Amino acid sequence: MSDSDEDAPALSAHTLAALQDFYRDTSSSSASDQFTVGAVGEDWSLSQFWYSDETAAQLAEEAVREAGEGGRIACVSAPSVYQKLKQGSVSGSDRVSAVVLEYDRRFSTYGEDFLFYDYNEPLALSNTPPQSFDFIIATRRTSQRNV
Repeated sequence: MSDSDEDAPALSAHTLAALQDFYRDTSSSSASDQFTVGAVGEDWSLSQFWYSDETAAQLAEEAVREAGEGGRIACVSAPSVYQKLKQGSVSGSDRVSAVVLEYDRRFSTYGEDFLFYDYNEPLALSNTPPQSFDFIIATRRTSQRNV
């Protein structure tokens, strides 16, 4: 064994078992849970902004009201609002469509509802078909959390 192999970090057996339990628990969640606010955890390295469950619900209700029947809603850097719209717990959310424009590619699990978006290049949406929206909610990147 070389000196570099000896210095490589390693998890203790207890920590490794805890990590395996965590992965087992997170991989067993159902598809319906994917839209629960917080189902995709916050990644502080991405400067994400997450609304509290109550605030996300209020913003989703406003988006539904303003978009109207058959309206299209874009959630720009506002994944918790998108999740609240998709949960079906907001009255009228079944009568609108919503997409999430987000830098965090973990949201690609939402399929065609996910559009990669980098706020440093706001016009670089070349990989997506042209879209129009009746209501756009855009969150400014900030270090503030859980408003």
